[in-house]
Amino acid sequence: MRSWPSRLRKPPRIEIIPMIDVMMFLLVFFVLISLNALPSRGLKVSLPYAADAAHLDVPKRVTLTLSADGEVYLDGAKTSLAELSDQLRALERTDKLTVIIAGDQSARLQPLVSVLDALKRAGIGSASIIAKPE
Repeated sequence: MRSWPSRLRKPPRIEIIPMIDVMMFLLVFFVLISLNALPSRGLKVSLPYAADAAHLDVPKRVTLTLSADGEVYLDGAKTSLAELSDQLRALERTDKLTVIIAGDQSARLQPLVSVLDALKRAGIGSASIIAKPE
């Protein structure tokens, strides 16, 4: 009887290089989507023409921040309540404003009322206050 030499069996290997390639592709894809580098706004269409097309005015956002110690910040720049009305009036001349008030939860009520008075003097009729859900 003839015997055949036994072959050494190699253990199976899982190749991870293709998996790494796929993961890198997905990472790049999601980063580009999150940065809006790839257009993801819907279908591309050719809009019709109109004789009197109106342009929508997008209001400019301004954030007023009230700190716990009563300081007032306009878009991150420290300002005083006396200058706030003039600064808001100047911004309102160039663009329509949307004012968002972000206050510290331990801020006193008087700086908020003073800010609302400054908004009224500047001619801004509405403002939003930022809060987080409980």
